[in-house]
Amino acid sequence: MSAVEDFAGSRKDEKWPELEKAEKLARGAALKWASGIFYRPDQLEGLGYYRKRETQRNNSIQSRLKSAVQSYLEGVNIGLGQLRYALDDVRGIRHSLGEVQEEWRGKGNNFQGLEQLREVVTEHVQLTAVVHNLPHVFSVPEIVSQTHGLIDSRQLLEAHAKLMELECWRDNILYQFHRGSGTLSSEDADTVLSYFSGVQELSDALARELWDVVGCGLTFVRKDPALFVSAVRIIEREERIDSTMLEGSSQHHFLPPGRPKGWRQRFFQVIQEAISAQFRATQMDIKGPGLASHLAALQNNIMDELCVVKHLMVQCCPPHYDIFYAFLAMYHQSISGHLQDIISWDLTKNEMFTVLNWTLCVYHSAEMMGHPDLCPDVDITSLGPLLAPEVIEQLQRKYVSKVKASMTEWMQKALEAESSDWHRDQEPEMDHEGFYHSTLPAIIMQILDENIQVASLIGDSLQHKMISMAVHEFDSFFCRLRETLVEYGKEHLKIRSVPKFYVPYLLATINNCIALSSSISCLKQERSVSSPFEKPLPSLQATLDKTQKKACRLLMDELLLDMQPLFLQLPSRSWLMNSEFIDCVCQLMDHYYIYFSRARSPMFKFLLLESERVVIIEYVRALMQKRLLCRNTEERLQFSDRMSEDALELTQLFLKMGLDKTEQSVEVILALQELIRLKDPSLLSLEVSGFVAKYPDIRPFGTQMILT
Repeated sequence: MSAVEDFAGSRKDEKWPELEKAEKLARGAALKWASGIFYRPDQLEGLGYYRKRETQRNNSIQSRLKSAVQSYLEGVNIGLGQLRYALDDVRGIRHSLGEVQEEWRGKGNNFQGLEQLREVVTEHVQLTAVVHNLPHVFSVPEIVSQTHGLIDSRQLLEAHAKLMELECWRDNILYQFHRGSGTLSSEDADTVLSYFSGVQELSDALARELWDVVGCGLTFVRKDPALFVSAVRIIEREERIDSTMLEGSSQHHFLPPGRPKGWRQRFFQVIQEAISAQFRATQMDIKGPGLASHLAALQNNIMDELCVVKHLMVQCCPPHYDIFYAFLAMYHQSISGHLQDIISWDLTKNEMFTVLNWTLCVYHSAEMMGHPDLCPDVDITSLGPLLAPEVIEQLQRKYVSKVKASMTEWMQKALEAESSDWHRDQEPEMDHEGFYHSTLPAIIMQILDENIQVASLIGDSLQHKMISMAVHEFDSFFCRLRETLVEYGKEHLKIRSVPKFYVPYLLATINNCIALSSSISCLKQERSVSSPFEKPLPSLQATLDKTQKKACRLLMDELLLDMQPLFLQLPSRSWLMNSEFIDCVCQLMDHYYIYFSRARSPMFKFLLLESERVVIIEYVRALMQKRLLCRNTEERLQFSDRMSEDALELTQLFLKMGLDKTEQSVEVILALQELIRLKDPSLLSLEVSGFVAKYPDIRPFGTQMILT
């Protein structure tokens, strides 16, 4: 205590910054407290009470502080004493260790004689191991022979028990050599392994038998699963032995030869090889028409085997094998590879369709992987696509290309047959409504509809490609049809009597274009979901209209050629004297009207309008491009009256055919005859200018006749 008191006394006069700070805080807190209590004069009466209370409180705090400090100082004093005792003990131990070291240095040479004893002990251990294993060693050949017999008779569990016994003896002997010398020399290992060479042969023979059983596992599971179960049990035994040996090798640095065997991994490899062999065995026989049959047979076999795996083999394998999913993944992988091999061949379009349909539709349908027996346990999406999207896309493009070539060929044949029919010596066929037609639209639409329907079975993507291709082919076909019509017209111009039914076949072509246009529009409405029809349809319709208009133009050219001899009479004295000209024109138009009535609407009306326009134009051209000298006013009036009568006849003719007056162009003849009837020559130039302004198309015909 004197040391503590001296320490406290030496520190008494020193000022601590923390102490000064604490004292200031205490004074501030006290001042705040006092100002809160004694802020009124009448409260000073309790000052004595508060002083007494605070004094007692301070005394209590100081007493507790002294007690705590005293306890702390006593503990420090005890600790210092214990340190003194420990220092004395350390000095004594150090002295004893020095004496032991000196004694060990004096007697260290005597331990060298123990090396010979160590060698003797090692040799004794080896001899002990030899004596212990000697009965086993002598029985090895006999057990090897017995085990071969068990394997041949497929008593696999008994054979494996013998094999494990032999391997245990061999591994124990090797381990004794390893433990005795700390390492296994190659000479010792070769000696032991040469004697136990039959053991490795047994292991290989048993493995071959196991893989035969596993490879035919589905057959064994159906008939007698005992052998397959035995194989699985042996594989699991070997897996446990592998695991034990690997754990021991990390501690003892010894791993028996042939370990790990990895038979569980080999089990799945054998199954994969057996599944793959099913596909390789049939690749040479499935090219051509047999592809669909092959895929159907493949589908049935896979479904049967998966059902066997799910309902029978699952019960024969440990749960951690997840054998059903393993089979499913192997089949998926093998089918994918098999289909890729098939795709690499030069397939026809029917074979391509078969592959696409099987891959995209059948494989995922309720007939295969979506089958009710498999659905709860099959998540085919987890295995990925059967064929990569880019492979499917490439195959679809090849299929569309093949179909395109086929469509082009069939359309060309249909067009050649159609153009050949144009030269027949009989009228084209008429439908039940009396309109000319041929089989061309039906053939073309059948080709289109069949291919689109077939493509729709695969999916929207292929259907869209097919529609786009078909629209392009239709466009090309109509262009070829138009070119064929042009050649047809040129041939007819050379000899107008050939072909005999030139006009009827032109009308049949017009009706065919109408039928094709209606069929394409109906097909678009039926497949309104298929957006590819939206954009190319206007272009296709425009090409079709051009072809249709070309046929109409040829008809009008034919009408014009028939009318030209009649219009050579205009103007003439004979024309002024009688109505023979206009009667012939009406007869010719009646003849063509019978033909036009074989055309469907709206082309019937279009042909009437065009023919009326041709008649009026040729009539006006004939009058405008020739001169007929009128010698007096009476002849001008006669000229005008003939034109009026002709205009009336033409108006009645086309009214009878179905054209309203508002749709006719006869008024140009009436306007022209009004100019001719004009009696005041001074007004003629003004009237002619007004006439030309109203009918600007008449300028190429000239107006000299009117002025004359």
